[in-house]
This record gives sequence, structure tokens and C-alpha cells, in this order.
Amino acid sequence: MSRRRRMWIVLAAIVLLAVGGFFVWRRASARNPSTEERTAVVERGTLEVTVNASGRIEPIRQVDLTFSAPGRVAEVTVQIGDEVRAGQVLARLDTGDLELSLRQAEAALKSAQAQLAQLRAQPRPEAVKAAEAAYRSALAQYQRLKNSPSPEEKAVAEANLKRAEVMLNRARAAYEPVSWRPDIGALPQSLNLETATLDYQIALANYQLTTKGASPEDLAAAWSNVESARAQLERAMSGPTEEELTVAEAAVEQARAAYEAARRNLEKATLTAPFDGVVSAVNIVVGEMAPTGLPAISLVDISGFRITVNVDEMDVARLRVGLPAEVTLDALPDVILTGKVERIGPAATLVEGTVAYPVIIALDPTDAPVRAGMSANVTVRVEELTDQLLIPNWAVRIDQTTGQPYVYRKTASGDLERVDVRLGARYEGYSQVLSGLNEGDVLVLVRENTSGGFGFPFGR
Repeated sequence: MSRRRRMWIVLAAIVLLAVGGFFVWRRASARNPSTEERTAVVERGTLEVTVNASGRIEPIRQVDLTFSAPGRVAEVTVQIGDEVRAGQVLARLDTGDLELSLRQAEAALKSAQAQLAQLRAQPRPEAVKAAEAAYRSALAQYQRLKNSPSPEEKAVAEANLKRAEVMLNRARAAYEPVSWRPDIGALPQSLNLETATLDYQIALANYQLTTKGASPEDLAAAWSNVESARAQLERAMSGPTEEELTVAEAAVEQARAAYEAARRNLEKATLTAPFDGVVSAVNIVVGEMAPTGLPAISLVDISGFRITVNVDEMDVARLRVGLPAEVTLDALPDVILTGKVERIGPAATLVEGTVAYPVIIALDPTDAPVRAGMSANVTVRVEELTDQLLIPNWAVRIDQTTGQPYVYRKTASGDLERVDVRLGARYEGYSQVLSGLNEGDVLVLVRENTSGGFGFPFGR
């Protein structure tokens, strides 16, 4: 046999011995778990169940005030850190154009209201009398045109024409004997003839116009005046129609809406404090245009503080509104603040990949120099269990097959026995024992080989 072959045989034997020894050790360790010198005594005590979270101090209210329309800043009455009262003016824009628009809108509204009131008023006697007079005048004018010329008018025109003709003939008879004279133009006979000729032409034109009568167009225009006068008289006597009232009322509403819009625009040019608080930011300067996309002034209410924390989904079910809370601040390590759960968010959010719910903690009034933005650690006391059997979590194991929690208890003879237990609340390294153990029992930490399916640690 070669030397090399003998070496391989020796190595194989060593490997077989090692494997066999491992299985013998594993079986022995499974039957007899080894113990360490770590023990605990089952005692009665108080288990305080709490939920811990962290956040930052927030004022109970804060608001960013912004001008809704662009404009030049005319006045800024506050600075950062100023305390203000609700309704106090903080800043104003130049309002010259806005005030003018408001006055114009107010005048238009008053005019529309006056017209509506006039329509709704009872008919006035003087208005009725004036409408009646206008109607009678229009009707008389139409009748004169329709019946013209009258016999009297025709007779007068004819008589005037005949008289003018007689006077013209006389003037001609006096002119003819001296018509040969060179100075005829300077003689009175010549002037009389000219005057008589003009009078005759006028009388003839008047006679022709009088005997002609009114045209159809003239009659139609006169009748239109009669109809218009009659409608005015009926309106004065009976009041406005429903349609007229509707139109007038709509005009009032439109004018009122324009007035309200102008008034609101003027109000929006002034920033006022919505509540008592402290100015936390001022982003406007007198004489410059106010920003429309950024807050002009920020205001916080420091009469009270709160903290918004994100609570893990496993813990939020324990919380309820009104539970007491203790708060410590990184900036004030010697101060312990108190508060209570004010609100629990109904919807979850993802915080660094973990499902959490926002919970608001309202702080009680304090004289401590608390400031918004300070880092805070919150402890909410969920439950306080007094006079309970308590054991450390490191002593508890969970059966991998059944899920049953159990412990190793030392017997009177010094041996170890496995005891199944029923646990309740668990917090801060301790568990409440509901059944399975008694006060004074001694528990022993046992390190098991979990690959054989015995159990795994419950906690530390």
C-alpha cells in the first residue's frame, strides 16, 4: 500500500469520527440543556405600559398671511417677535385705486336701488297729470293734422291770396306810367311793386300749403307720439309691469355684487391678525411690491403648544384620546412637561418604510421657556397594572411548533423543569404572568439548541 493511500484512509477515519461525535453531542445536548448562572425570581410588582415617540414642539395655531392681489406695500406695523391681538392691523397695500372702485360701485348700487324704489312706489298725482297733459297734446296735434285744412283756415288763406293779388295789380298800374323814366329804380312805384310781388308770392305759397293737408308720413309720426303718450299715462296710473320689476331687481343685485367684490378687494389689501399671537416672519418692505406666492407675514399662537408624533401601527391601537403623557425636551433636560393625547390620525403614513399614524399630544400650560421647534420625547402612559406577577422577558421561550411560551423553573431538588405559561402585557423587558407560575418561583436562563425545534428566546 502506498504512503499516499494510507494518508487518505487516515483522513477519512478522522472525518467519520468527527461526524459521529457531533451527532452524539447534539443528542446529548438535546436531552440535557445546559444552564448558565442567570436566574430570576417571580415577583409581584407594577407593570406600566407606555408608548414612546419623538417629535418637535409646535404652536397650537400658526398661519401664513398672504395678499391675494399684487400691490405696493404702503405700511408694515409689526416686526418679528411682536405680540399682536386678534383684529390688529399688520400691513397695508396702497389702496387709492381700490377705494375709488368702491365709491363707484357704491354709487351704482344706490342708483339701481333708487330706480327700483321709484318703480315700486305708488303712482304720484303730479306724474299722472303730466302724463295726461302730454297725451292730450299729442292727440290734439294728430287731430289737427288729420283734419287740416279746416274751412276757416282755407277761407283765411284764400282771402289773404286775393288781397295780395289786388295789391299787386295796384302796384303794377302805378308803375306802368313811369316805367319809361331813367330813374325808375329810385321812384316809390318801383319799391311798391317789389313789395306787392313778394306779398303775393307768400300768400300763394301759404294758400297752397294750407289746401294741401298733412302727408301720410306726418300722420304716422303724430300717431306714434299719441301711442307713446298713452303708454306713459298707463304706466303712471297702473305702476310697473312684472318684467320691469324683474329687470330692475336684477340690476340692483348686479350692482350689489359689484359693490361687495370691490369691498372685499379693499379689505384684502389689509392684513389683520386672525388671533392673538406672535409674529414669526415678515417678508414685505414698505415701498416694494408685495409677494403673491409667498407669505407676507407669519403668525403663531404660543398660548399653548402641541407635539405631532408618528406612532407605529403595533402601538397605536393601545392609544386613546385623553391618555396622559410626559414630555422631555433635549433643550431643557431638567424639565418634565405633562400633556394628553388630543387626536389620533385615522389614516396611516409611511415613515422610513414603516406604517405609522400621526398622534397629536396637547401640552399642559407651563412656565418653562418652551419654544416652537424644540425636539421632544413623548411617553404616553397606556396602562398601569398593579400587584401583578412579573418575570423578565429573557427567561421566556417560545415553542417553534406550537407557539406556546414556556420557562425553565428550578425545583426544590435543584433540577430544572419546563413550565408552560400564559402571558399578558409585556413592556420594558418584563411580562405579566396570567397563569403557570407562583410568586417566589426561581427561573433559570437556558441556552437551547433551537435547530432541534425546542424553542427560541422571547426577549431580552
